Amino acid sequence: MASYLNNMFLIDENDWLNDAMSAAGPEIDAYPAQDDEGASEGDLELAVPDELGILPIRNTVAYPGTVTPLTVGRERSKALLADTVPNESLIGLVTQRNPDTDKPGFGQLYTVGTAASVLKVIKMPQGSVNIFVHGIARFKITKPVATQPYLKAKIRMLPIKTRMTKQLQALMVSVRQSANRIVALSPSVSEEASVLLENIEDPSALADFLAANLNMEIAKKQELLEQLNPVKRLKEISVILAHQLEVLELSHKIQGRVRDSVDKSQREYFLQEQLKAIQSELGQQDVRTEELRELHQNIIKAKMPRKVQTEALRELDRLSKIPAASPEYSVIRTYLDWVCELPWSIQTEDRLDISQAERILNRDHYDLKKIKKRILEFLAVRKLNPKGKSPILCFVGPPGVGKTSLGKSIARSMGRKFVRISLGGIRDEADIRGHRRTYIGALPGRVVQELRKCQSRNPVFMLDELDKIGADFRGDPASALLEVLDPEQNSSFTDHYLDQPFDLSGVMFIGTANYTGPIPPALFDRMEVIELPGYTENEKLSIARRYLVPRQLKEHGLSKSQLTIKDDAIAAIIDSYTREAGVRNLERHLAAVCRAVATEIAKKTKRRATISKRNLAEILGPSRYESELALRAGIPGVATGLAYTPVGGELLFIESAVMPGKGHLQLTGQIGDVMKESAQAAFSVVKANAKRLGIEETQFAKHDYHIHVPAGAVPKDGPSAGVAMLTSLVSLLLKKPTRPDVAMTGEITLRGLVLPIGGLKEKVLAAQQAGIKTVILPERNKKDVPEIPKEAKKGLSFTFVRNTRDVLRATLDMA
Repeated sequence: MASYLNNMFLIDENDWLNDAMSAAGPEIDAYPAQDDEGASEGDLELAVPDELGILPIRNTVAYPGTVTPLTVGRERSKALLADTVPNESLIGLVTQRNPDTDKPGFGQLYTVGTAASVLKVIKMPQGSVNIFVHGIARFKITKPVATQPYLKAKIRMLPIKTRMTKQLQALMVSVRQSANRIVALSPSVSEEASVLLENIEDPSALADFLAANLNMEIAKKQELLEQLNPVKRLKEISVILAHQLEVLELSHKIQGRVRDSVDKSQREYFLQEQLKAIQSELGQQDVRTEELRELHQNIIKAKMPRKVQTEALRELDRLSKIPAASPEYSVIRTYLDWVCELPWSIQTEDRLDISQAERILNRDHYDLKKIKKRILEFLAVRKLNPKGKSPILCFVGPPGVGKTSLGKSIARSMGRKFVRISLGGIRDEADIRGHRRTYIGALPGRVVQELRKCQSRNPVFMLDELDKIGADFRGDPASALLEVLDPEQNSSFTDHYLDQPFDLSGVMFIGTANYTGPIPPALFDRMEVIELPGYTENEKLSIARRYLVPRQLKEHGLSKSQLTIKDDAIAAIIDSYTREAGVRNLERHLAAVCRAVATEIAKKTKRRATISKRNLAEILGPSRYESELALRAGIPGVATGLAYTPVGGELLFIESAVMPGKGHLQLTGQIGDVMKESAQAAFSVVKANAKRLGIEETQFAKHDYHIHVPAGAVPKDGPSAGVAMLTSLVSLLLKKPTRPDVAMTGEITLRGLVLPIGGLKEKVLAAQQAGIKTVILPERNKKDVPEIPKEAKKGLSFTFVRNTRDVLRATLDMA
């Protein structure tokens, strides 16, 4: 409470002097205290001379009725004390306006001060003098008399007149209550202060006593000294008391909360220490010591690299010095758990029996010769060089062709554990590299998390949906994968959470994607891409017989004797109920057939069933797909193109129309920028070669042209529709229909050249399924045709073209 009241209590003179001597500071410090009798200036009858020696004081104000200790060090002040007789002489105590002035004159002093009696003078060994003065009454300097050897001035006493009223009595009661409340909230203030407050009856004395002891600015204290009306003085003090009481109550409330918290912590600490002592007597270890010992054993057992182990032991040492209640404790403990549980030295032994691996791959997947060959090559190299680096493969193909299941088969054939994470839709770099430990709830990235779960440092690790990674303000996950998928760097992969290198060189990473376009070039360059094209009808039939039908029978609780699905039924499902590159929808329809039969068997209406083509309409409904030959009527301005999409190949019907106008070209069908540019190029080639093609050149300025690519709701892009757009425009302008059994693909240039395209197998499959007889391909794709399965080419003839003349000759029979 020293910040609000200073020594607000009664003590005898000897004790008071001893305490004041030990606390006496420079001259600017004064410690007010009420005298024993609580007298005010109105009760005193001492003779005050007209002239007084003036003692300037700093940083305090002396009030009548208070005893103040002062340290005197200035020469003029010492000279005044030399002429003063203790307990007999009076001096004038006046406060300086500026406490930094060392030799103040009358101009630097306030005009109102307090006449005081010197009670005692004590000379100190350092040369300063400590005095104790007792305030008598207020006075005002009327005229300076001398400045040497000390200040001396004529004065006029300022009498205080008080008339006791009910209002004044009520004000005194209110002030006493506030002061008593402050005393009650201040443990450092004696309860005798409250007794003293009750014994002061004079309002002026009460106001001076409180003003002397309240903590406030010197200017405010001087203002109260100069205020001769006790009522106004008490009112001002009442406001100050109310403010300080409010602050003190709030402080007391806060201290109470802190004290309760500290008491609880001290109690817990005391009980913990007692528990430790009891356990020590019983020869037992406390829980925390046992926990630290167990962590130390786990760090050693993990066989982590020396640098990582050193860091882990350093963190363990920090943990032993932190209280369990500290938030940092749980952060370090969680970190050590992660470090200890990672497979730093745990790995599975590769099964290097190439023949056995080949049997497993053939049993699990049909065809896929190129991929199986690559896996066997890897095993052969690993057998000859066990310390070689693992390849980074990327399977690219439409949905449902078996990319993910192939990864599981690879792991099984090698005897490794299989881990898969889906990267589709992730936008935060921390999903790959983890969060730094400074964040609340921080965790390692998905790579480290999955290695911890599988407890092996060399699993087959599949990164699914690489082409669907996003990016935003939180970072680019694809860029974070660059270190993971680089054999030259991933031996020291550093997760942000671990902040220590982890060797990923033993991990066999396999990425999957439907389409390579969205994959960043830097990431794409680090992977060995293996394409998985769509399946032909015969391949789907074989897959259904060998894998899909047995799996669905097992999942639906059926045996082979209870359900038989004939090949013609499977072929009908493939041709009339599904239209896909993979076999996912095929399996769904087979499941629907199994459910229908299982329902009949559960109802006991049938014991067994054989499903043929004629039963499908009853179970699956009418056919969903028909041959698209019916859609290709021989109409001028319509050409059939072939497109590649992430879900396989498909046919595009390019439609062109002409109308009166000014030669503008309009493009619709939700086509991308590249396809728009192909249309512009085709239009320019037609206009440039109009005379050779037999087209009237003047009609371009009189008509507008419109190219539309159904279906309008499906986004389309790419340059391979260039030859189809050219054919459509020429067919429209010459009013000659294209052959309905011809489909084409190829990019064109303004010189009329036809450039090669990609996705050849998927496009050929789409053409075969749609009943196309002739496929027009760029001459430079001729080398890729042998890679297309024979059954995909069955019933198709291929026409290879080098330029637009060859295209128009094959489609419109033009010379």
